[in-house]
Amino acid sequence: MALIGYARVSTAEQDTALQTDALGKAGCERVFTDTISGSTSERPGLSSAIGFLRESDVLVVWRLDRLGRSLPHLIEVIAGLDASGIGFRSLTEAIDTTTPGGRLIFHVFGALGQFERDLIRERTKAGLSAAAARGRKGGRKPVVTGDKLQKARTLLAQRLNVREVATRLKIGKTALYDALSGTGKGSR
Repeated sequence: MALIGYARVSTAEQDTALQTDALGKAGCERVFTDTISGSTSERPGLSSAIGFLRESDVLVVWRLDRLGRSLPHLIEVIAGLDASGIGFRSLTEAIDTTTPGGRLIFHVFGALGQFERDLIRERTKAGLSAAAARGRKGGRKPVVTGDKLQKARTLLAQRLNVREVATRLKIGKTALYDALSGTGKGSR
């Protein structure tokens, strides 16, 4: 069983020294690093670390937020490690999935993540239903309003072509064609 560390900082002005020192003291044989925003999904250092890990190895991070962009992403990464027989340890939060207690905590996190996703989904549905009950329709505002459509018809009657009318009204040709044909994609 090898302990392999992963450290990440968000900007070049930050330094991984605090993390790498802690990972070294924890017994990590090798430490992979990234200097990249946490919101970025492409992390070469993390990819290299995961590629380097073998079954029964343990990926160690200084803090949970160094590994995952969000709780669902963190759960996804750790579940992927678990599926490969690789453990996970976070030094600051004292989570270690190679122990029964650590696995329990991880599963609680997983349940909380699912609960959070379900709550967001329910709130979104409730908000859309409440808006619909008040007569509001979701989506983008129409590009071609009734007023613009009337002006477009007037300009077309004056022998301007659709491109010229669209330019004058500052709308796209496609939206104007849709509104004129009555498909309703560009207007309401």
